[in-house]
Amino acid sequence: MPFGRNERIRFSKIYSLSCFRPSTSDEHAQIGQKGYSRVVYCNDPENPEALQLRYRSNYVSTTKYTAINFIPKSLFEQFRRVANIYFLVVACVSFSPLAPFRASSILFPLLVVIGATMAKEGVEDWRRRKQDIKANNRKVHVYRGNSFSQSKWKDLRVGDLVKVNKDEYFPSDLLLLSSSYPDGICYVETMNLDGETNLKLKHAFDFTSSLNNDTSFHQFKAMVKCEDPNEDLYSFVGSLSYNGQHHPLSLQQILLRDSKLRNTEYVYGVVIFTGHDTKVMQNATDPPSKRSKIERRMDKIIYILFTTLISISFIGSIFFGIRTSRDLNHEGYGRWYLEPTRTTALYDPKRPILAAFLHFLTGLMLYGYLIPISLYVSIEMVKVLQSIFINQDQDMYHEETNKPARARTSNLNEELGQVDTILSDKTGTLTCNSMEFVKCSIGGVAYGRGMTEVELALAKRKNSGSPGSHGGTSGSHGDDVMKLEKLIKGFNFRDERIMKGEWVNEDNSDIIQKFFRVLAICHTAIPEVKKETNELSYEAESPDEAAFVIAARELGFEFFQRTQTRISLHECVNGQKVDSVMFERLCKESQPFEEETKNHINKYAEAGLRTLVIAYRVVEEEEYKKWEEEFIKAKNSVSVERDDLIDAAAEKIERNLILLGATAVEDKLQKGVPECIQKLSNAGIKMWVLTGDKMETAINIGYASLEKLNDKEAITNAKRESIKKQLMEGRSQLDLAKSSSVLFALIIDGRSLTFALEKNLESLFLDVAIDCKSVICCRSSPKQKALVTKMVKEGTRKTTLAIGDGANDVGMLQEADIGVGISGAEGMQMKGRVNKEGEWTDVRRWKLPANQMITAFYATNIPDGANCNKLREVFMEYGEVVDIYIARKKDASGSNFAFIRFKVIGDIKALEGNSNL
Repeated sequence: MPFGRNERIRFSKIYSLSCFRPSTSDEHAQIGQKGYSRVVYCNDPENPEALQLRYRSNYVSTTKYTAINFIPKSLFEQFRRVANIYFLVVACVSFSPLAPFRASSILFPLLVVIGATMAKEGVEDWRRRKQDIKANNRKVHVYRGNSFSQSKWKDLRVGDLVKVNKDEYFPSDLLLLSSSYPDGICYVETMNLDGETNLKLKHAFDFTSSLNNDTSFHQFKAMVKCEDPNEDLYSFVGSLSYNGQHHPLSLQQILLRDSKLRNTEYVYGVVIFTGHDTKVMQNATDPPSKRSKIERRMDKIIYILFTTLISISFIGSIFFGIRTSRDLNHEGYGRWYLEPTRTTALYDPKRPILAAFLHFLTGLMLYGYLIPISLYVSIEMVKVLQSIFINQDQDMYHEETNKPARARTSNLNEELGQVDTILSDKTGTLTCNSMEFVKCSIGGVAYGRGMTEVELALAKRKNSGSPGSHGGTSGSHGDDVMKLEKLIKGFNFRDERIMKGEWVNEDNSDIIQKFFRVLAICHTAIPEVKKETNELSYEAESPDEAAFVIAARELGFEFFQRTQTRISLHECVNGQKVDSVMFERLCKESQPFEEETKNHINKYAEAGLRTLVIAYRVVEEEEYKKWEEEFIKAKNSVSVERDDLIDAAAEKIERNLILLGATAVEDKLQKGVPECIQKLSNAGIKMWVLTGDKMETAINIGYASLEKLNDKEAITNAKRESIKKQLMEGRSQLDLAKSSSVLFALIIDGRSLTFALEKNLESLFLDVAIDCKSVICCRSSPKQKALVTKMVKEGTRKTTLAIGDGANDVGMLQEADIGVGISGAEGMQMKGRVNKEGEWTDVRRWKLPANQMITAFYATNIPDGANCNKLREVFMEYGEVVDIYIARKKDASGSNFAFIRFKVIGDIKALEGNSNL
């Protein structure tokens, strides 16, 4: 679809290639057959049959070399260079009498070049080795000898029973048995696997969820039969035999290695896959040996020079042999002064052919300076110096975290200027992975002032629109008071019409109240109060959900307590807090502002915001009890259709809803991303986005009947044919648009990629993709990211650059010609905060090191006559001032206030008592 001023992209046909979850009932029937032969004896290490199984250990290695293969493998890497092979041959021959010079003159520079490069390779691989050692030596609680004790990850065995605590990573692929929650649920963060930031809900079986303390496992024994190790992150087929009964397993009960336990105090699980058998390691690729285009071109040049050298030596040896054969005549030797009677085979008129051959070898050495070994040395030195310049580049220095750029290898520096295609992760790379509530539509009225970076970029591109052109917004990110609100993580909303309790004066105040009650109630967030500061924070399944709850709190609807049966709020009405736990009864009514809400949603989507429709329904008690019975039955089901039963039950309650409005949350872009992408586009560099995030897809009814028949082969063939048909239609659209300036985008999900990357479709997929302006691959597994990168690199034969910030991006970074890893900001946030009343926090508790950036230092009681220069003089005593902004508005205490950013140099404690502030 063309990108036009007033047109929206239709995500259909070529834009949305979708496949769907396969039925697993037929797969469970294959357990015990080829591909489904794994047997795990749970908590039964002395079982004779378990002792016969030879599964991999939990030790993992991501290094390129080992102690045994380092020398032969690294030497092989060095002698991939043609020049090195030549000089090795010459060095060997130089020990013979044929050499016209000493052997050391050739051997020494060769050893220096090869030794230095091998040392560099060794150091880089040792860094990987240290990371492996750190991962393998992590500790986990393992059940041995009727109690839990700490053990190293690398010592885990298949069948071991382990306990994982909150915020810890899972050491292997585990079967979930129970958790700190009575119903056996737990929340898992899988960002390292699929890039998704939202938490996944996992659910243990009811019959094992009661095993929820350390003393519950004395008699526990079970057996698991399941699929063999594979790389599919989104499915699992197996069965659990426990107490004489067999129960089908699904991904719902599996905890994958390198995912993290969140919002749950602890879980118990059984080790199913270890080490390189785990799904994350099955998705990993071996560290490749990358060579730059210049290095490969140098090899071609060396071939030409080597051919020239051989030709010169060969021609010379022929003439030498002819002339030597003529030196012997009837009267004696023609060139008697050469004293042929005292010569060796180097000059023997009686054996001219041998003399010519030896002359040829001498010529190869004598004219060897045609092969420039010094060029390799010079290039290596230049690369090292370039790496130093990259490491010291101030434009790539991140002040907030005090982190410079780091060139992990110097082999590929020159490739940076030859990039044709960039393949980038989205979450945490293009975006900050920080959701902020910025706008909303309530009762057909748009609220929220300010513009997102996407809106600003679009307005700049179109050269039209004012700051308030979308959804009734006005102002910008530079709004004075908005800067203060930004200090609240997840909340970047500003609209005086509904803030500070002013919503009660709006015409649609009843709808506004219901809207924020829904935001404050309908979620899975858990409130936590920090003992030190008494601050209320939330742990949620996703950043979006946390942003909704925070927004409701900031606008007067504070969720503060959750139990199994009750959610409690503080509602702030006219400055007074009251408790609210349920809606009043409402009659069924029409949706008078449905069209307005849809328009607002469209505008929010164009601004790059994530939207969510908010609605509610009043349910009669009798209807609810009947539905609850069905829902609990579905939830407790152990069949493979459990998820479908739950969805069907939910569908019955989620109907006849009354529309309230919609929210708009911004996954904030990294600073300068729109401008950067625009410049890359202007330079002719193509941009592909490979992300693990989900893509909303329409359900294809054509597959539904096949799913019911459980005809796996028919389903697969139908999906393959559908992908092929859509790609061919896309190719036709691109061909028709060649004569126009229409731009196309291709969006494809992970299941569709499975088929598009098959040999018979790969060339068609690549052909369509490279003619599109941009390509987005959603829901991609780590291995798929690597395969797509490999396809682009080999298919286009042009330089590719991959960018990512998570463990799920490693394969993609390794496969690309150039890999750029982004250091994430998690765990690096400032500890000091400014409270909403505008007062100093206790700066003595900050313990800030020298040269650390304070991103938003807040000062109150600024005199009316003060200016930035005066404030700068005050702060210059303590640090290097970056910028100062004075707000000419009064804060809660009636004083002016200011924002100051600076680097600490002196003692920050002295600032607290400064009389000039």
